[in-house]
Parts: sequence; C-alpha cells; structure tokens
Amino acid sequence: MSSQSASSLLRAMFDAAIGAALPQRCIQAHLPPPPRGRTLVLGAGKAAASMAQALESHWPGPLEGLVVTRYGYKVPTRSVEVVEAAHPVPDAAGLAAAQRMLALTKGLNEDDLVICLISGGGSALLPLPAPGVTIADKQSINKALLASGATISEMNCVRRHLSAIKGGRLAAACHPARVVTLLISDVPGDDPIDIASGPTVADPSTCADALEVVRRYGIVLPEAARRLLESGEGESVKPGDPRLARAEAHLIATPQMALEAAARVGEAAGVAVHILGDSLEGEARSAGSLLGGIARQVAERGQPFRPPCILLSGGETTVTVRGKGRGGRNVEFLLALALALRGHPKVHALAGDTDGVDGIEEIAGALVRPDTLARAWAMGVNPARRLDENDGHGFFEALGDSVVTGPTLTNVNDFRAIYIA
Repeated sequence: MSSQSASSLLRAMFDAAIGAALPQRCIQAHLPPPPRGRTLVLGAGKAAASMAQALESHWPGPLEGLVVTRYGYKVPTRSVEVVEAAHPVPDAAGLAAAQRMLALTKGLNEDDLVICLISGGGSALLPLPAPGVTIADKQSINKALLASGATISEMNCVRRHLSAIKGGRLAAACHPARVVTLLISDVPGDDPIDIASGPTVADPSTCADALEVVRRYGIVLPEAARRLLESGEGESVKPGDPRLARAEAHLIATPQMALEAAARVGEAAGVAVHILGDSLEGEARSAGSLLGGIARQVAERGQPFRPPCILLSGGETTVTVRGKGRGGRNVEFLLALALALRGHPKVHALAGDTDGVDGIEEIAGALVRPDTLARAWAMGVNPARRLDENDGHGFFEALGDSVVTGPTLTNVNDFRAIYIA
C-alpha cells in the first residue's frame, strides 16, 4: 500500500468513527413513548444541537425546550431553541443558558416528560456556579484544571461540587416529571456521571474527593470555592435521592461503537484491525512513546500482531502544559509517536478528536508519515523542541499534515489509528 493510500485509509476510518456517532443514526431506537403531559427538551454538549435536530425528526408529538452547544455547532431546529456558548473555558452565554434551563423546570408535574440530551463539552457549556462562586471563579478553576494534567474524571469531580446544575441537580429540579437522559459518551469507561459532569445522574463522589483532586494537582481555589468544598455545602445529589426515582439514562453512542465502525472500514480494505482499548488515559506524550514502541515491535518482529495491520485506540489522554505552543492532546500524542518511530518506513498514523477540535484549535488532529521527521528537519523545524513547547498544531500545520473536519456535531472522544505495512 502506498503512503497516500495508507493515509487515505486512515482518514476513511476516522470519518467512519465520526459517522457512527451522529445523532441521526443512533437516537431513534432510544426514544421513550410520548407522555400524557408536556415534553420538555433540555441539553448541553457539542452534540446537543444535532441531537435536538434528530429528536425533532423522529418525535411524534409537540416539543419545547432549550439546548446549549459550542460556538459554531448550531444547526436548524423547529421547536427546541439552540444557544451557543464557549468551550472549553465557560462564558456568560453558557451561564445565562444554564439559568434559563433551570427556570424551564418550574411547574413540571408527574405527567410530564423531560428528555435530556447530554454529550461531551457540557461541563463548560453549563457553567452555573454554586451560591457564592462567580463565573470568573469557574473560568479560572477550569483553566487551571485543563493545564494540570488531571484526568477528565478528576476535573469533573471538582466541577460537580462547585455547580448549581451538575451532579444530578438538573434532574432533581425536574422532579416529579419523568426524566430520560440520552447520552453520547466522550469519557473513558462511559460513566454517565462524567459525561458533562452528570447533570441528571446521581453522584457518589463527595466534596472531600474534590478537595483531594485540588490538593493533588496544586490547584489554587478562590476563597468562596474553597469554603464551599470544605463546608460540604457543595455536596451533589447522591444515589437513592427520591428526586431521581423517575430518572433514567441511556448511552446512545460510545467510543467503542465508533472504533468498531472504523475497524470495519479497515477490514474491508483487507487489513487486520486490532482494537487496543476504548479508554486509554495518561499523558499524551507517554502514550505516543509507548504505542510507537509497540508499532516498531509489530513492524520488525511481527509481535504481538503480524503486519500488515492497524492498531486502533480511543479514550482521553491529558497534557500537562509547560510550553507556550499551540497544543492539543492528539497532536501531542502524534508528535511523541513520530519521535519514537524515528522515521520508520512501514508506519503511518492518524489521531484526532471526533468533535473536530483538538485542544482549542479548530483542527481535529493530524497525520504522521514515514517522512514526517525528515521533512520537519529539512524545513528547520525541531520536533523535540516543538514537543517541549506543547506545539503539536504548529508542527503539523507547518508540514501540511493537519486533519481538519469542521464541526462534526458529535463527540465520542479521541481516535488513534496506527497502520503498519
């Protein structure tokens, strides 16, 4: 297979992974029957608008409601209002949307149905602080968490306990209505409490757990936020709370489903595909070095798999930011992978975020080819230095190897594919 053919196959697999998680393909089978009363739609996340659009196309009765999504991710809807707000650092638009969402729950009764459409990104898009905490506090805490190297589960634990809407609070506000949450997972393990910080599901973690995350990563909390956690006043809605007795949650798209769709494309091209896992975590550069070593072993020793083959993985790595470059966890992974491969002639790779945004750049990810390092050096671009500066986007953009999808309108986390000829 030529270098161009290998890159084209990897891109086709990435596109298939995204396509498998599009709401129009996966929402209909999970819809509840219409209620005797009203149907209210609430939602948040990068896929929230496209989920609302898909719901409207399949729902047999009247709908009303509000969802909030990332700037640039709005799509046309008939009955459900779509608001755009900032991600990954929250803004006033997200705050106003969260306030309005809670207000819409007033007056619901047991004959009513609330359909909650939740996907990755909802934590930043629903930034309603707990009493005493300001939106500026939430912004500073979010920035610190994103740069700390904390896992998504650890970050969301802190977010839940500083929120007035997450950690089951939105579902509690809907009581006594029935609440059906439809989830597109972007988190390792697919735990609903970690998808958008779980606004409609019970939270077993505690304020003490949140304080431990803060201590572990040296996060400096504003005084009001620290008081809230230390006093226990920020406690979330716990399992067994009667307000959640009529709340249920269903996963409609997951990273594993996306990887399996990608695998089918690779296998149809006559290449063996091995899924290494859908929930790989850890430092992105460490994951790149590790998988680079595995790819070399496959290419040179035929272990643990015989080439030609493709190694697939998903999950969410982290980046501890030390440099001032234009980074993102997928391009950080790829840059470390390229350095570990040392220009191996048989290995190509693609990694990208299925939402189309790696870090804060409107770039999904990038490609690594056998000549990636050689081309960089020829241009005077130092790969190791760019890695130290967390400048993966700058590196791959200089080579013309960025992968740009535009808004994908879904989000099932990261996609990593390594082709070994």
